[in-house]
Amino acid sequence: MQRLLEHIEFRNPTRARANISQLEKAGPDFQQPLRALLELAPDPDESLHFMERLHESSADGFNRIIADPAALRYLIAVFSYSSFLSDAVIHHPEWILQCAEAGDMHRVLSVDQYDDRLARFLGHTEGAPSAVVLARFRRQQLLRILLRDVLRMASLSDVTEELSNLADAILHAACRRIRDDLALRHGSPSAGFSIISLGKLGGKELNYSSDIDLMFLYSGNGLTPGPEPIAYTEFYKKAANQCTELLSTYTAEGMCYRVDLRLRPDGRYGEICQSLEGAKHYYSTRARDWELQMLIKARVSAGDAQPGRDLLDFVEPRIYSTTLDFKTVESVSETRERVHEKLRRSPPAGLDIKLARGGIRDIEFLVQCLQRLHGGREPWVRHGGTLLALFRLRDKGLLSDSEYARLASAYQFLRHLEHRLQFDEDRQIHTLPLDLELLNVLARKMPRGAAASIPSAGSLERELDENLSAVQELYERVIHSQKPMYYTLTEAPEFQPDSGAPLTLSPRPMADLGEFPSSNLTRFLEQKAPRLAHVIGTASILRSRERVERFLEKVVAQPRSLDALDSDPELARCTLDLFENSQYFSDQLIRHPDLLNEVAHACGNKQGRLGFLAPDDLIELRRFFRQQMVRIQSDSVYHRVPIFKTLKRTSDLADSVVAAAYRIALNEAVRAAPPHEPGYLPANRMMVIALGRLGMREFDLASDADLVFVIPEEDVAETAFWTGVAERVIHVISAYTGDGVIFTVDTRLRPNGREGLLVQTDATYKEYFARKAEAWEGIAYMKARGVAGNLESATRFLNELQEVDWRRYGQSGRSRSELAEMRARLEKEQGALNPLKAGAGGYYDIDFALMYLRLKGAGIFYKVLNTPARIDIVEKMGHLEREDADFLRDAVTFYRAIDHGLRVSTGHAEGQLPTSPAQLAVLTELVHRWTPDRLHRGTLAEQLAHIRTRTRSFFDRLFCASLLP
Repeated sequence: MQRLLEHIEFRNPTRARANISQLEKAGPDFQQPLRALLELAPDPDESLHFMERLHESSADGFNRIIADPAALRYLIAVFSYSSFLSDAVIHHPEWILQCAEAGDMHRVLSVDQYDDRLARFLGHTEGAPSAVVLARFRRQQLLRILLRDVLRMASLSDVTEELSNLADAILHAACRRIRDDLALRHGSPSAGFSIISLGKLGGKELNYSSDIDLMFLYSGNGLTPGPEPIAYTEFYKKAANQCTELLSTYTAEGMCYRVDLRLRPDGRYGEICQSLEGAKHYYSTRARDWELQMLIKARVSAGDAQPGRDLLDFVEPRIYSTTLDFKTVESVSETRERVHEKLRRSPPAGLDIKLARGGIRDIEFLVQCLQRLHGGREPWVRHGGTLLALFRLRDKGLLSDSEYARLASAYQFLRHLEHRLQFDEDRQIHTLPLDLELLNVLARKMPRGAAASIPSAGSLERELDENLSAVQELYERVIHSQKPMYYTLTEAPEFQPDSGAPLTLSPRPMADLGEFPSSNLTRFLEQKAPRLAHVIGTASILRSRERVERFLEKVVAQPRSLDALDSDPELARCTLDLFENSQYFSDQLIRHPDLLNEVAHACGNKQGRLGFLAPDDLIELRRFFRQQMVRIQSDSVYHRVPIFKTLKRTSDLADSVVAAAYRIALNEAVRAAPPHEPGYLPANRMMVIALGRLGMREFDLASDADLVFVIPEEDVAETAFWTGVAERVIHVISAYTGDGVIFTVDTRLRPNGREGLLVQTDATYKEYFARKAEAWEGIAYMKARGVAGNLESATRFLNELQEVDWRRYGQSGRSRSELAEMRARLEKEQGALNPLKAGAGGYYDIDFALMYLRLKGAGIFYKVLNTPARIDIVEKMGHLEREDADFLRDAVTFYRAIDHGLRVSTGHAEGQLPTSPAQLAVLTELVHRWTPDRLHRGTLAEQLAHIRTRTRSFFDRLFCASLLP
């Protein structure tokens, strides 16, 4: 089993080694399937850790589970995804076996089926069940639901429906038994009693760890007929209190549900149980607008159906407008702004995916606003579930196909993310972790989409940013442009953009319009911006018509932007070209029309900007990075800037961000936790060193920054202080906010990787590289340079480190076999998912070859070398033939052009060519702009295949085919 350490990258190898040693006692029979399952698990560390705990706690349960392939698969899944359910399984291993044997894992269980399960679980006991028994039943059923979720046996809608059905069954059993107990003492009232659910439970969209919003309701007054008669109001008040207490009591098995009663009439000041007549009077005379809105999701979850139905039938006409009352829109938007303002004043430690702009709450607000506006005339759109309501709004033409698709996709992504945050420890949490390793694990827990890229913190943050941005843009466009979005005008409107009024368009979805631009927009542009209209009319806009039209909707309401486009045809052509070739930057411009200024700068200055000075302010730093990235990439696309020149500019931008983050972090650290030693002057003592793509000045859009933090040996006493600085640097750069992430920071290339200290001394580095470092670690530091702090010291340090590497590997020749083995391992692990980089003949072949050849001459130190410069140096050293050098120059340009084109087009890195013909056409156009004509023979796929074949041939000649698998 020790070979697991060779095949799986554990976050904590030391603990994994100890776990493996204990599990070896269980015998060899299950080791092969265990390895296969761990390789696929998002968190193999936790899986292995809980496996060892189960083996220690219940050897019999452990052996029975590993003997059943389905049960073992379920066990690894729950151990990898949920800590609190892992603890439950360790105490109840038979639950896993029951799931494996049940034969119902592909079915949604109804409320009635959960009722039957709970009845069997409770057995023949009389009276109200104990809180611990109900909590244990909930955990047992959550285990089954979670397995269906993470093993992709159930859709998001299935999962939330089952979570809601489970809650309904528990509510119903608790309510019925508590009423029966009270009836023995007081007699049974003839009035009905309903439990109405609101919020997530009301919409049958419950989370794994949601509050349940309830309202208790009874239908009439009177006295009970029992031995101790009491008024119906007192009877049901007792029932409501006991039910709430039973569900909310914390036990050794956790609690069932946190019950929130604040949505009842008069909130916390109202009666815990309302009479039907009192509730009707409240909603007809005193209810505030938001209280009517929340009833969109209301339904009867437990108890008697009739009283609850009577109330909901009574209030339904008051919820939905029969005329277009835009005060409803304003009220919803004001509520939303109050939420965001509160969040701005007291921001959480991490991004709140529920309350952030573009988050879950915004989608729910958008849906409910449309329902209230149109539900009076279109009863079909009245539904408490967000996803089904979105579908029905699209069905009635109140959302276009593309709007529906983007909102539904964002909602499902955010809810999946919310679930994975919550079911780990059964906590009602909506904020992302700040720790990079935890973010990486969270990314691996997310459902895998069509993209084949390896999930990481960076890819998760970028996908999150895309979804939040899409929702924000749609919210503004749909909610604040209701009338023009949905109602046909009988006359052509008179546009007055100076007034700030939204552009009035046809009610049909953009994709269904037979003309581009739409007739209303064309007429307006011909009158107000004729030169822009001419450019649009003569341009070949094929792929981005919908996005261009959405952009123009915003621009016509901004006179300065409209005048800029109209007065500068070159800017107009540049902007349209960017829309045709980059969905990512199109969305950025739609969301932030002020970025047009950056496009204008790029289009008017072919040399671009040579230097950057980033601001020392966290919010401004993010805005600065976004602006400069738009400027650089607009220039790259429109002016066909050579690829490595663009990468140098992007690297310079990243350098300025890291330097600014260092200044911010150092100032904050001095104020918050000054150095321990009196009189210690910390200015520029630390060396912030970049490796990888940033180290080589080949940083790109959506690249991660590999950084390490080094201090002089004489400063070792201040390691704690400098660790605080380093942590702040990482947070400033990579912490996610509503305005997006700058880029992700990866610190794993430090000595001993994850197990090593974040900040280490220069002497520690030299000792590690002289005695412990593997060859690939040594050569990684040949692509390193200082980017912040004491740059002169960083250069001297890296020079000294390279001499250590050369003495250990360059002179002995040991590196050839080690690098070949490392390359083979990367190809095996990542080649299928990322063939452009890790597959046979991919970019890694070139990179490893150049690093090996550089190591042979490592006695010569160069402060920085990008890949073309490395090829030149190696050729001049006599280690490369002219023909090979010329080919490698073409190959690296081609690979970087493909990679850059994918990033510009989509906003993130991809590991292979797109399968969509439209996306492939965009990529081909971009690659041809940045590569010489000799690389344009045949299709992009054909040229790539040719280059991969020649690359692998060169690699084999250098490393000897016998060393490869």
